[in-house]
Amino acid sequence: MEDFGEKAVDFFSKGYNCSQSTAAAFAEYLGLDLKEVLRGMAGFGGGVGGQREMCGAVTGMIYILGHIYGDYDPHNTEAKTALYKAVRELSDKFKAEFGTTNCRELLLKASIIPKPDPSERNAEYYKKRPCAHFVRKAAELAASKLSEEKENKLA
Repeated sequence: MEDFGEKAVDFFSKGYNCSQSTAAAFAEYLGLDLKEVLRGMAGFGGGVGGQREMCGAVTGMIYILGHIYGDYDPHNTEAKTALYKAVRELSDKFKAEFGTTNCRELLLKASIIPKPDPSERNAEYYKKRPCAHFVRKAAELAASKLSEEKENKLA
C-alpha cells in the first residue's frame, strides 16, 4: 500500500493546511478529484478556520474515514455506529501519541503561540511547526483502517 503519511507531509510542505494535506494524500487512491478535496477541506485548517479547536490533520483523517465507512443508508444505525467507532478509535490513537486532538494544545506543547490567521509558509515556519508529524500520523492511522477494510473485503 502507498505511503500515505509521506504523501500527506509532501502536500503540507507545498503549503496546504493540515486538513487538506491529510485528506489529499488519499484522493488518487480513492478516486476522488484532488481539486475538490483540497477545496472542501480548506476551511478545516488551523483547527477549523483558525479557531485552534480540533486539529486539521484529525479532521482530514475523519474525512477519509467517511469515505471508507460512510457509504450507507442514513437509517442504517449499524453502519453509522461502525463509522463513529472508527472515528473514536483513531482519534484516541492520535490522542495517545500526542496527548490531545486540540490544535491549540498541540501548538502550545511545541511552544508556539496559536494565532487565528495563517502564518507565512517559509523555512522558519516549517522548522518550528510540529504539524508535519500530526499530518503524517493522521494519514498513517487512516491508511491502517483502509488496509483493514481491504483485508476484510478479501476475507
